[in-house]
Amino acid sequence: MAEFIAIIVGAILVKNFVLARFLGLCPFIGVSKKTETALGMGMAVTFVMTLAAVVTWLIHFLFLVPTEYNLIYQVVHIFDKTAVPASFNFVLILRTLTFILVIATLVQFVEMFMKKASPALYDALGIYLPLITTNCAVLGVAVINSRLFFGKEGEGAPVSFSFFKATVHGFAAGLGFTLAMLLMSGIRERLEDSAIPEPLKGVPIAFVCISFMALAFGGFTGLI
Repeated sequence: MAEFIAIIVGAILVKNFVLARFLGLCPFIGVSKKTETALGMGMAVTFVMTLAAVVTWLIHFLFLVPTEYNLIYQVVHIFDKTAVPASFNFVLILRTLTFILVIATLVQFVEMFMKKASPALYDALGIYLPLITTNCAVLGVAVINSRLFFGKEGEGAPVSFSFFKATVHGFAAGLGFTLAMLLMSGIRERLEDSAIPEPLKGVPIAFVCISFMALAFGGFTGLI
């Protein structure tokens, strides 16, 4: 249980994907003007991150990593007994491509569901919803997980992270993204009623606020 708590606290506060790793800044800045849209985007990203962590873990473990559990190796080994797992290392070649395809598929499902269930939120999110496909925070979860599971180069047997830890990490990373979105949307809503110098209005003052938020979250360094 302590390990799961450490993963959750680490992904939300210590290594927040927006404010500590600086990933996913495009939707973070573009959709954080209103709390409603910020919450909707946060929920969508959390859903995609969680499922992406699950699916990419399975693909990475069962198809890309050169171990005896590799399904491609097991099929080939039926016909060729001289085959060895080391010959089936597809991590560096196919990891990024397969991860992006998985994320793109999940985003399509989210788009279709949101368009049917909440057209107003779908219209409010606009272009930033399909851009989850290229959201480096979502891809970052999958890549970071794979490096944690199988070493820096993705080779060898699993080390510490299990399937359930991968799922929890993806979900917690999404919660951290949502938390950052909600905090930023609250700040930007208050900024609308504040006297801001003309040159700083809009994106410039947003970047200033993000900088201070990043400094504040830096205080959690060393907590986990």
